[in-house]
Amino acid sequence: MLDELASALRRHPDRPAVLAARRSGTTRVRATRGDLTGLADRYAAALHHRGLAEGDTLGVAVRPGPRALSVMLAAFRLGLRVAVLDPSAGADVLTARLRLAAPALVVADAAAQAVAGWARPLARRAQLDLPRLDSIAPVVTVGRRLPFSAPALGGRSGPTPDRSGSDGDAVVIFTSGTTSAPRAVVHTRASLAAGMRQVVDLVRPRADEPVLGGMFFVLVPSLASGAPVALPARSPKVLARQIAEVKPQASYLTPPQLRALLAQAPRLSGRFYSGSAPVSAALLDRVKRAGASEAWGVYALTELFPAAAVEQAEKAAFTGDGDLVGTPLPGVRTRVDDGGQLLLSGPGQADRYLGAQPHEWVATGDVGRVEDGAGDAGGPAGAGSRIVLAGRCKDMILRAAENIYPGLYEPALHVPGVNLAVLVGVPAGDGDERLVAVVEPEPGTDPGRLRRALAPVLDRMGAARPDRVVFAAVPTAGRSRKPDRAAASALAADRLAAGPERR
Repeated sequence: MLDELASALRRHPDRPAVLAARRSGTTRVRATRGDLTGLADRYAAALHHRGLAEGDTLGVAVRPGPRALSVMLAAFRLGLRVAVLDPSAGADVLTARLRLAAPALVVADAAAQAVAGWARPLARRAQLDLPRLDSIAPVVTVGRRLPFSAPALGGRSGPTPDRSGSDGDAVVIFTSGTTSAPRAVVHTRASLAAGMRQVVDLVRPRADEPVLGGMFFVLVPSLASGAPVALPARSPKVLARQIAEVKPQASYLTPPQLRALLAQAPRLSGRFYSGSAPVSAALLDRVKRAGASEAWGVYALTELFPAAAVEQAEKAAFTGDGDLVGTPLPGVRTRVDDGGQLLLSGPGQADRYLGAQPHEWVATGDVGRVEDGAGDAGGPAGAGSRIVLAGRCKDMILRAAENIYPGLYEPALHVPGVNLAVLVGVPAGDGDERLVAVVEPEPGTDPGRLRRALAPVLDRMGAARPDRVVFAAVPTAGRSRKPDRAAASALAADRLAAGPERR
């Protein structure tokens, strides 16, 4: 797909490629297709001049946008492997990850270097932290340099070797692990291309009509299909105005971005896709009621993307236990191991974890089942088969000798008026746990009305009925702002210690 993009960008170089919103919500062209090609050509020549060769690892700490994409295209042309650096992971974890990836060079913009240097105290308040990048590898700057920035990568021109036709590692993405044993997902060029093609088939981008999204897996398939990409504004208020002006054919936003956007009462259009964190039926329903023609929840892992998808109408009609995440996409195989964990395999599957052997199946970490198909036998998903999740394996709560998987019950808590809800365990001091539902209301929702709406849901939960319902903002963490269950458990413990809440 990256080779298709590199070729496609050279056609119609004057057409818009990347759009951005001003504070007013009006849209400007941030880069044309020719701009991306020119940047990629210059970056490839500069990296080659610095001695980087096929198989070397390039660390990248550049904000999503034209420069980051051009660096990726340059690395692809030279046969380099890109290690993506996430400033929300923390300095200690990133240091361990960088040592494992062993980059020959780190390319960073001025903002990333500020987070790692003089602006670190301010950045930490925003939960961003980077180690001193030059303690791991030489650092160069792309884009505007600021005081104390590393030397510029430069804009050299000239012939460069073209290794884009070769196979091998394309990208290293760190997902979890500890400082002593980081875990890094390695996608080859083949697996990355297969995943991108799955995105094209799911999103169906049409040429010359904008797509809204800032993720790499949105930028590449859209641009390769001839569609310009609008980077979502950070401010929900500006984002609402941006969508009204651009009228994207398709949009990808994470659930936290969607909830913040919907609080602005926007008028939506086109198809909406959301993933990277649990997507409730209630959230998809709100998206459709705001004007979207389709609202999709996408189930994807760093190790295999995308894996399954479900549209709002099907998800709303689901009455079984658990979270319906949809039909496996073509070529995706499913299996459930003896412990109830969902395993996946497919064309967009990563090759391995860095330092480990290639794997046949991806362990999702999710407890799940496959309904109405052959997928649970280890074969291709059959017609009509659907994946239903019961929660994360590690999130199981033990209460009164009952094993409770939150994912079985959390979808039912998302009644109208609920922004987000999680079930967490709070240690009871005797090896047991108390079960607490932390429920975040939509802005302006009356708590009394919400309690009445939740009452019949709680009555149907049987042995999983919570000991307490706490109304509060659900803590989130990480790049995708997923629910932070540890922080939610601590919040619930504080509320329990404070005594009964007023009703």
